[in-house]
Amino acid sequence: MEFRELECFVVLSEELHFARAAERLYLSPGRVSQLIAALEARIGGRLLERTSRRVRLTKLGESFLADLRPAYDGLAQAVVRAKSAAREVTGLLRVGFLATPTDLVTGSVRRFEELYPGSAVELVEIPLSDPFSKLRARQVDVVFTLLPVEESDLVTGAGLNREPMRLGLSARHPLAARRVIDAEELASLALIGLDEPAPRRWREHIAPATTPSGLPIALAGTVATSQEGLTQVALNRGAMLICTPTAVHHARPDVTFVPVTGLPDSVLGLAWLKSSETVAIRAFNDAAERHSVQVAGPHLAA
Repeated sequence: MEFRELECFVVLSEELHFARAAERLYLSPGRVSQLIAALEARIGGRLLERTSRRVRLTKLGESFLADLRPAYDGLAQAVVRAKSAAREVTGLLRVGFLATPTDLVTGSVRRFEELYPGSAVELVEIPLSDPFSKLRARQVDVVFTLLPVEESDLVTGAGLNREPMRLGLSARHPLAARRVIDAEELASLALIGLDEPAPRRWREHIAPATTPSGLPIALAGTVATSQEGLTQVALNRGAMLICTPTAVHHARPDVTFVPVTGLPDSVLGLAWLKSSETVAIRAFNDAAERHSVQVAGPHLAA
């Protein structure tokens, strides 16, 4: 059903006069009559009684208007809010990303700039071991981050992706030839973790202290960035858990990335300061969610 037909019916029900309704809609009276006729044909009944003197709603028209009005008002308000947001969402938005500007990051930026042509995005790399300092220093407005986030001063959006983990190993390591590694086998390795102030949940995700069954996993040391960690891996000084998109981005001949089963997936989302939330930040989060659904479907876990 065409929105223009519904809009025409609502306005005409208010004016009960074709010329006045046409003036409000910036249409000719003949076009208004055509739209009403098309709507009545879709419904299969008369919505309005017309005479040379007056226009009035039929019983069917009154009932249809009562049912339509809440939904129509909601749509009209949504259009007003979108227009308002489009006017407000302008200027530069600084977006932090972790280690790898994957398609989730760049695709979200493209979608946002398409929706809000008066805006531009500046991408800023965020250290893996210190994801929120630039946010709190107002050096970025919003950051792509691993979820969940346990920071009382931050707000997060929904999960945008769900990616399995891989284990980075030196190409010389005996397990590098494996097609897959079970999480329990991590007990035979030493993992490279993250420096503080990386959030506790992040450190546990990248370098868990135990396997799912409780076997201890040794720590080979900590690093500040993915590149530092993979350099240690290439030197065979430890192994490093990393999400699949980052592994693909950092492909190199001296490191092999083997899929790991039995570990929680990596989930990426957006975070921003509660005290600094703006219409532009919310709009960027919405654009990122739209892009993630388009790419991966609506079944992502938050």
